[in-house]
Amino acid sequence: MQQNDVYNPPMDPIEVLYEDYEILAVNKPAGLLSVPGKSEDLSDCLLERVEIAFPTARLVHRLDRDTSGVMVFGLTAFAQRHLGQQFEKRTTKKTYVARVAGQMDDKEGEVDLPLTVDWPNRPRQMVCHETGKPSVTEWKVIRSSEVETRVRLFPQTGRTHQLRVHMLSLGHPILGDPLYAPETSEGFDRMMLHAEELRVSHPESGKGIRLRAKAPF
Repeated sequence: MQQNDVYNPPMDPIEVLYEDYEILAVNKPAGLLSVPGKSEDLSDCLLERVEIAFPTARLVHRLDRDTSGVMVFGLTAFAQRHLGQQFEKRTTKKTYVARVAGQMDDKEGEVDLPLTVDWPNRPRQMVCHETGKPSVTEWKVIRSSEVETRVRLFPQTGRTHQLRVHMLSLGHPILGDPLYAPETSEGFDRMMLHAEELRVSHPESGKGIRLRAKAPF
């Protein structure tokens, strides 16, 4: 799906991964916005759908439209604030799965490249050592072939499009990415990036919670 295509989000029921009196976790499908877009035709989004079943749900973080996987919401103002601080202070642990173009030679590594918005080409982001914000991604190869590699990605920061730009910078763009690697979209009905696991501390008990959704690809 190209970035400028007509917005046609999937209509499947949203899968609830975890629910209690403070927090809710769901498995966001690829192709669905996390929050409403600026125009009326982009109003359908995960937040709106979640609020139908959970009227007190409050946004904590976002995933790109074309990324699937774990998203957590606060069900109270306290929970939203507490979870938001965990993301801000980088105490959450995030794990993604991706399929990228080409065979990666090394088994693991780290990308440490500052990112900023590419203003003339918004919403694209780009590496910029002058004005970019610190951005770090660790990665490990799961398996590889001559044409593609399956990797786990561990973002240490949470910049816009961070994983997409960092993998592109290595010469291994995420397959099916309509913005950074449209030439790989043929044969893929979505971008091959999935938020597989999110670890947070419960806002009230402080107990660690592991939220997980298996990659659909």
